[in-house]
Amino acid sequence: QVQLIESGGGLVQAGGSLRLSCAASGRTSSSYTMGWFRQVPGKEREFVAAISWSGLSTYYADSVKGRFTISRDNAKNTMYLQMNSLKPEDTAVYYCAVKVGSNYYQDYRQYDYWGQGTQVTVSS
Repeated sequence: QVQLIESGGGLVQAGGSLRLSCAASGRTSSSYTMGWFRQVPGKEREFVAAISWSGLSTYYADSVKGRFTISRDNAKNTMYLQMNSLKPEDTAVYYCAVKVGSNYYQDYRQYDYWGQGTQVTVSS
């Protein structure tokens, strides 16, 4: 009962920045965790970052720590992923997702709702 729409993907040179947005609608809850995942063809979906509903807890994959920042604006029901110092290996389709509770936040199989994805391409 949650709908998610990602936006903000595009083409960028290595070292550049992008900000992804994920707008949520429907019946959201303070017990929800929101996360970002990415996927390339032939590879398993990869955890990128997650944030609690309150915004007090954030989690990052080692590959993006220090470069990406996850945040949310509950007044707008929107989550963001600020991506700086982008590398070609960051190229993927990025998905936002929502799950109930805070456990297993790195496991895409535990998430209940997904956006349609937005393409991020980083050139060298």
